Amino acid sequence: MAEVIWGLATSHVPSIGAAMDHKKTEDPYWKPLFDGYAPAREWMAEHRPDVAVIVYNDHANSIGLDLVPTFGIGTAESYDVADEGWGRRAVPRVVGAPELSEHLVVELMDDSFDIATFHQLDVDHGLTVPLSVYCPEPGDAWPCAVVPILVNVIQYPQPTAARCYALGQALGRAIRSFPKDIRVAVFGTGGMSHQLSGARAGLINTEFDRMFLQAIETEPEKLAALTREDYIRDAGTEGIELIMWLVMRGALSDSIRRVHDTYHVPASNTAAALALFEDLGASGAVSR
Repeated sequence: MAEVIWGLATSHVPSIGAAMDHKKTEDPYWKPLFDGYAPAREWMAEHRPDVAVIVYNDHANSIGLDLVPTFGIGTAESYDVADEGWGRRAVPRVVGAPELSEHLVVELMDDSFDIATFHQLDVDHGLTVPLSVYCPEPGDAWPCAVVPILVNVIQYPQPTAARCYALGQALGRAIRSFPKDIRVAVFGTGGMSHQLSGARAGLINTEFDRMFLQAIETEPEKLAALTREDYIRDAGTEGIELIMWLVMRGALSDSIRRVHDTYHVPASNTAAALALFEDLGASGAVSR
């Protein structure tokens, strides 16, 4: 049977990818952020999954705003990198895991989640930046296959935090019921606090972010109880992306270990963070 071996929460700020692509990670502005990633990257390189399930949101690059599904799963053999207006990132095409994807669609539908199915999908920075945070030098191919899971965090009404946490719990059950012996990592992406427009443009709430970073490990139910309005008030209009971290957390077992975390302000005009958790419920888990 499949097992979930670790979960990664990470910001997916597009300029983080640009800093890597243009060899600026040692520049004074970017170096503290990337130095913070280093311990997690080293650990993940030693604990490579066969498949990464990446929970992210499309930024109107592949999905038009005329039809926005609440939850969706990509089932393709592969995914092209989206051109977001300045050319495609020079990173490998993303290889899918269609057998696992189709299993997850069925299991989640049977678990009362209505899932949109994407047989064709271009993936934008919401997915490729987290892959680069995990593996900064993939060469000709990423080190694992990917199942994209899309969550609407752009168009009101977004799913509640409680619904996202419940989706994560159902996702964990669905992964573990997959009959092949594969190792799976789950990524929750987006955040932390930021707002890109309006009177509060540039908002960063460090106090809320640090509370969230702690509670995602020990009190996810507390975060799941927050309303849409709570997230937007305290973390900004784009800070509501943090509900996607709850999908990742829900997919992990109750027994986890925080491997590493880091928090940095600012990355572009956002608060950026990473939190990595080993799932000790996985049969092959080894604490360090």
